[in-house]
Amino acid sequence: MSSSVDIVLEAKGLAKSFLFEGRSFQVLEDIDLSISAGQSMSIRGDSGCGKTTLLNLLARLETGDRGEIRWGNHKMSASSKCASAEALIRASFLGVVYQAYYLIPELNVLENVLIGARLSGSFGKESTTRARELLNRMGVGQKERQVPSKLSGGERQRVAIARALINNPKLILADEPTGNLDERTGAEVMDLLLKSCDEENAALILVTHNPIFAQATNRSLFLKKGTLQNQ
Repeated sequence: MSSSVDIVLEAKGLAKSFLFEGRSFQVLEDIDLSISAGQSMSIRGDSGCGKTTLLNLLARLETGDRGEIRWGNHKMSASSKCASAEALIRASFLGVVYQAYYLIPELNVLENVLIGARLSGSFGKESTTRARELLNRMGVGQKERQVPSKLSGGERQRVAIARALINNPKLILADEPTGNLDERTGAEVMDLLLKSCDEENAALILVTHNPIFAQATNRSLFLKKGTLQNQ
């Protein structure tokens, strides 16, 4: 069991339901999880089972019905809205990698990576240097002046990973990061993501449908009927 000192993220009793046509549907029920620095965890589950909802709760992008979330030493109620102070903490504490990349089409590759630094209020010459180092590590350093529309899907996701890492986050949340990629490119991107998190000593929570990718993490969980089960 991880000690309280090195736990990066902890969630206790997370629950989330949705109203649809006057009926309440329970998506998550009493979710408990924790992850320490440098560890990786995968979460699999059927489509629509609540995997993305769980990541959104952990990132404080959605509110839950009840439960508690802790980022390092910062505790929050899952049912309360994310305050502006928490949003600022989030910008430097965690990075998110999405299936759809979410790069800003009007900005070039380097500018897209630097958006993360701007949001955290730490933008400067050092940020630009780190952004270029990350892009080189991702194998797209030569593309820094290109706009996203000129990149392949694999290249876009490499840029998205660099953006997620720009602020030296303690935690990376990755939601189906290879879902839009072919098998070979997906494997390359997943290898980069796992290797980068290891090098940065960042914890990783990965949502994936791919059992091979899931088994590459330190711990593999399955979300079923609103609860997390060990695999």
